[in-house]
Amino acid sequence: MSTETLEFQAEARQLLELMVHSIYSNKDIFLRELISNASDALDKRRLAGLKDDSLKTDDPHIEIEADKEARTLTVRDNGIGMTRDEVVGLIGTIARSGTAETLRRLKENKESAELIGQFGVGFYSVFMVADKVTLLTRKAGEQTGVRWESDGDGTYTIETVEDAPVGTSIRVHLRPADEEDALYDYTDESKIREIVKRYSDFISFPVRMGESTLNSMKALWARPRSEVSDEEYGEFYRHISHDWTDPLDIIQMRAEGTFEYEALLFLPSRAPHDLYQRDARHGLQLYVKRVFILDDSRELLPDHLRFVKGVVDAADLSLNISREILQQDRHIQLIRRRLAKKILASIKDLMSKDAEKYRTFWREFGPAVKEGLLDRAEDHKAILDIASFASTAGDEPTTLADYLARMPEGQDKIYFMTGDSRAQIENSPHMEAFRAKGYEVLLLTDRVDEIWVEGVHDYAGTEFQSITRGAVDLPSEEEPSPEQAESFAAVLTWLNDTLDDVKEVRLTTRLTSSPACLVSDTDGLTPALEKMYKAMGQELPSVKRILELNPRHPLVGAVRAAHEKRPDDPELSGTAELLYGTALLAEGGELADPARFAALLADRLSKTV
Repeated sequence: MSTETLEFQAEARQLLELMVHSIYSNKDIFLRELISNASDALDKRRLAGLKDDSLKTDDPHIEIEADKEARTLTVRDNGIGMTRDEVVGLIGTIARSGTAETLRRLKENKESAELIGQFGVGFYSVFMVADKVTLLTRKAGEQTGVRWESDGDGTYTIETVEDAPVGTSIRVHLRPADEEDALYDYTDESKIREIVKRYSDFISFPVRMGESTLNSMKALWARPRSEVSDEEYGEFYRHISHDWTDPLDIIQMRAEGTFEYEALLFLPSRAPHDLYQRDARHGLQLYVKRVFILDDSRELLPDHLRFVKGVVDAADLSLNISREILQQDRHIQLIRRRLAKKILASIKDLMSKDAEKYRTFWREFGPAVKEGLLDRAEDHKAILDIASFASTAGDEPTTLADYLARMPEGQDKIYFMTGDSRAQIENSPHMEAFRAKGYEVLLLTDRVDEIWVEGVHDYAGTEFQSITRGAVDLPSEEEPSPEQAESFAAVLTWLNDTLDDVKEVRLTTRLTSSPACLVSDTDGLTPALEKMYKAMGQELPSVKRILELNPRHPLVGAVRAAHEKRPDDPELSGTAELLYGTALLAEGGELADPARFAALLADRLSKTV
């Protein structure tokens, strides 16, 4: 038997101190790391047994043993085990990496990739709870074993052992309990069960404690859909989502090749109360080789799909050294894109398979999904394909594909109007000509609609057109004649000079029963969008809009006649203000001076009674 005592370098002691006190946020993680290492060792022995029958084991398992009196916790496996050189190499990772440069990179959270996920790194997490650790191991196929022991304070010993069993046993000598550690009694069976259930429930090998098996080993995402009942999926969904309702749809996918992962996702049937709260916790559960890593990994889904629940289990990922934070690399971006694509395709399938479920989904999550129209342009079509909108065609929302199919001959744009409510939009003067021509208009009432319509220009080659912006080119049987335009020229010039709040006054054919309406420039801000920017603290210059008049309305004709007879009458300016104010109120706008408007209106009414 040979024993060797080695001393850590000075930088290595600093590195170990940093790992124990700074890297890990939760002491429970040490047990996750030991079980994860044991599972990896069992996997390696299974693979080795495929080539050499003598290395096989009939009962691969992980065993946990707690001794309250001695205050020890032992985790052992009958996996591949390690040779003396492997113990020095793997567990010595920290000792060999103990340089000032490594320490600096860790402090700046720029640890090198070769440290991430290695046995030595996770193993040393035991010193969060231990004052001494003893490791006993023998490699399958070898005749002798190795005992490694350290108190983490500066030295460690390695000795050869003749009668060690195949596999690895790690005995953690727990520090004496104090007030700070009152909640961390790692010799308590209920505490051990809680940790295993949370972090290691789905690993492929049984984790035993006495006669009990602590983990279920039922990784539903790794089983074919045909082998799992709806009840099992429902129970798992409720477990991870804390939602008592059943999911609307189940999405399962597997990626193989150079980068492997599995995913089991759920579309909820109702929106959580915090769906639109910035600090709410969203994201998928992340596993690596069936070991739980993160509870709410937001990096795996774009924000507009944040309501999706489920798990992603990857063969390998770029985690930080504590395995608690994802590094942004191409694998994460690849998963993110593929998951988003699969989810949107599944929602599209739901539209054709179960219209009622789709309507429920869109009612609950439609506004969130439309936030994706503010991001990557290549995703816009997939989102618009599954979107539905309120419409003047009926009470039920319509898809854009159905809208296009209903377009009458001569219509070449998708018309829409944004507003606070359906009733407000339907009663707007802007709707009159479209209603008269039988043209369908989309009624967009979600706050996000005001923003995405600014950047999305068409669907399937047909342009979107707001009915409140720019000049609307609708064929009319009563187009203003050149003579009519000339007869209104003087009053239009006078209104332009009188009304400081408008950019221009012009005649229109978009109105059939209202005297006037306000429209924005083709590239101008709408009032609602202007209000949103100001609410976010952005100062904007005053936006003036265009006042359009209906030359066939009696009131507009009366204003023209009065101006022709009394062009210098000061009371006419009040009439101009009333005309502008009624147009503003008709679209749901707010008057700058309601008291003045009320006084002008009372004055005019008193002269007609």
